[in-house]
Amino acid sequence: MKGKLNIQQIADQTGLSISTVSRVLAGKSNTSAQARQRVLACARSQGTLDDLSTGRLMLNNLILFAPARAFDVRSDIFYYKLIQGILAATAHHEVRVRYFAMEEENADAALFIAKMTDPLADAVLLVGIDDPHIHQLANDVGKPCVLVNCQDRLMRHDSVSPDHQSMGDFACDYLFAQGHQHIVTLQCLRRQTMELRLNGIKNAFTRNHQTFSDSQHLLSTSGFGAQEAEQTLLEYIDSLEDGAPLPTAILAGGDFMAAGAVAALRKRGLSVPRDISVMSTDGFNLAEIHDVALTAVQVPRDELGAEAIALLQRRIFRPDAPFTTQLLQGKLVVRESVRKASARPIALRQHQLYDPQPNRQ
Repeated sequence: MKGKLNIQQIADQTGLSISTVSRVLAGKSNTSAQARQRVLACARSQGTLDDLSTGRLMLNNLILFAPARAFDVRSDIFYYKLIQGILAATAHHEVRVRYFAMEEENADAALFIAKMTDPLADAVLLVGIDDPHIHQLANDVGKPCVLVNCQDRLMRHDSVSPDHQSMGDFACDYLFAQGHQHIVTLQCLRRQTMELRLNGIKNAFTRNHQTFSDSQHLLSTSGFGAQEAEQTLLEYIDSLEDGAPLPTAILAGGDFMAAGAVAALRKRGLSVPRDISVMSTDGFNLAEIHDVALTAVQVPRDELGAEAIALLQRRIFRPDAPFTTQLLQGKLVVRESVRKASARPIALRQHQLYDPQPNRQ
């Protein structure tokens, strides 16, 4: 931060003296409320407050490892946006960021060592890399390292992730609060973080005096795509016996999975949310699905990058500080795809096993 320049600019723009601006930015109490509001509003518009809270990032070169799909917005929009957040958080620090693709498990250790031991590598971010061997190597190299959206079993690195377990619990509990007793969750469990989300869902079942059964309440997919989610739900519906009650709500692991769920229900003549409610734990990518506004728990995504850089800076300035795990909370967005459950659940009927509107998009 160019302190004197910013203070002079703030003084010029607010009409206050340099000494008054300095006292406000230093947190002194001998300033008026009006002066403080004017200075903080001006400083916030300049980004000075960001500089005051984070200071200068004392490195020049940062290495970032992430799964290959993270660099393609069409393959994994969550990780792609997360990385954009990291780049935005480092932009005003004049830090060069280099990134490399790496498998989540059974990663290329030789590649990792080669990049980490490069003299130009001052620090590293591991985004979605679950391989404990890579975590161990990062510790052995000894350069500042922060894990993003993955667990550190060794307790030797700082890490930041969405609080997946709490968000799974919260989303499922919201459906119970709306009167839904027969909830089916549609999840991709290819990563440990998603297992945490499922643990939260199971906790919500227990707290609401319900028994969670994988065979009755869990539909698992290999990815987060809409097409696979649609096919999985279609197969589930078609496997039910005639007259069997349908779920009153579907809790999807992401917006595209929710879109697949809505498409599957419509192919079987069911309306969202009139017949079955659909909820997502994502909430960024599809505000509406098939003209239905999507209720969701928004998972923190853009914020992860800024928090990862803040943790990295803390490690640089306080190398002997205890390692910390930071969990970011989600946010409930109530729209139109969830409604209160009716007293009588809908039963599967044979005439629902075809699409009454095959040409509807």
